[in-house]
Amino acid sequence: MRSGQGGVRGWSAARKGHLSRLRFTSLRLRLVVVFGAVALTAAVSASGIAYWLNREAVLTRTQGAVLRDFEQEMQNRAGSLPEHPSQDELQHTAGQMANSSQRFSVLLVGEDSSGKTVYGNSGGLNGFSLEDVPKSLRTAVNKEQDTTTAGNKSPYHLYWQRVVEDGTPYLVAGTKVIGGGPTGYIRKSLEPEAKDLNSLAWSLGIATGLALIGAALLAQAAATTVLKPVHRLGVAARRLGEGKLDTRLRVSGTDELADLSRTFNRTAEALEKRVADMAARDDASRRFVADMSHELRTPLTAITAVTEVLEEELDAESGSIDPMIEPAVRLVVSETRRLGDLVENLMEVTRFDAGTARLVLDDVDVADQITHCIDARAWLDAVDLDTDRGIHARLDPRRLDVIMANLIGNALKHGGSPVRVSIRESADEVVISVSDRGPGIPEDVLPHVFDRFYKASASRPRSEGSGLGLSIALENAHIHGGRLTAANSPEGGAVFTLHLPRDASELVEQSEKDRGDAS
Repeated sequence: MRSGQGGVRGWSAARKGHLSRLRFTSLRLRLVVVFGAVALTAAVSASGIAYWLNREAVLTRTQGAVLRDFEQEMQNRAGSLPEHPSQDELQHTAGQMANSSQRFSVLLVGEDSSGKTVYGNSGGLNGFSLEDVPKSLRTAVNKEQDTTTAGNKSPYHLYWQRVVEDGTPYLVAGTKVIGGGPTGYIRKSLEPEAKDLNSLAWSLGIATGLALIGAALLAQAAATTVLKPVHRLGVAARRLGEGKLDTRLRVSGTDELADLSRTFNRTAEALEKRVADMAARDDASRRFVADMSHELRTPLTAITAVTEVLEEELDAESGSIDPMIEPAVRLVVSETRRLGDLVENLMEVTRFDAGTARLVLDDVDVADQITHCIDARAWLDAVDLDTDRGIHARLDPRRLDVIMANLIGNALKHGGSPVRVSIRESADEVVISVSDRGPGIPEDVLPHVFDRFYKASASRPRSEGSGLGLSIALENAHIHGGRLTAANSPEGGAVFTLHLPRDASELVEQSEKDRGDAS
């Protein structure tokens, strides 16, 4: 006889788990998960390979010992039986074979002298029976092989198969005595080996869990090491964005994060220098404008006095002004007035830019204040006032006068009369709208109507105004804590809407407190 291999191996099946996809927003969490996934993959792979190698080694060793012992017992004991043994002889021989070192159950099948099939097993009537042997194994054992085939010297081979019954793994093997004699089967319980392999699996699982915990701790430590400089960089960037340009990072080490910190420090230093230079130039520019405006006021006052005299002469009936130079005199008078307005506007803009503009609050009747503004400029015939009397607010009356003069004057100049001024009130604000019936504001001009010196047409760089009126109106609205918007009316014409708080006292108190803290 010679041993052959075939049949079914193994009793455990691999299990696959399903992981739901998650979205992580924390960099620390992502690092921990990645470290854990790598560690888990490595640990599971190593444990799986170790388990598979140990399983094969244990089963192969046990199986080899059992099959060698079975083969030897078949040769020594079953082979010594007569060709047609009796049932008692088979039973006795099966008991002797079961007492071998491997302690397996034995079943011998033969034919007695009358041709009847007889059985002998090592466990009595309730022992190992032919029904416990898989049909495929019985077929293979009883199949006579062609000995004329190269390499096939025996007509019958030894076959084995691993099976599981009631949760217990068994090794079942069988062979036939060559030259006539009984067929032998054995069944060996592999439960001790299965318990050893289960213990090994538990050990490997515990080791995998410990490796995963260690990887998570290592990932946490690595994430802390990596993210702490990143966190400091984020805090420094926020401080820099808040205007604290002296923010710097402490640099230690020579790695990429240290290089990033050095780059941040160099950038912050350059930005601080650039902002300081720009602030210095801006301060110098504001001082220049303020000084220039102040210096212009003295000669402008003298020039204005002279032009007023000339204007009186123009209006006099004596006709002392030569008609040939009268247009020139009128041009000087109008341009002097325009220059005076420009100087006043420049000084006002300079105060806004320097942050020195202040509110002088008073309780005013908004309708009366706007009526006074219109009357002072002789616009009563050109303006329709739509309002209810008795709308009071605590505002700066001078700045409200400046806002309304600019808005109404702009509407009269570009939209023509009649200009409509309406006043409405709510619980916490007063809303004033100034509308005209002109052509409206071009869509490409709307975003720039409050820009300083902005001209809607490049072909008309010079106009009667200073180009600062609407900008000053907007600044005066902002200093009250209000807002000023421009739009086109669906009925035609432009609409400027002014929103002012009913009481700006809280804003003034806060401004005074901020100035006190700054000083």
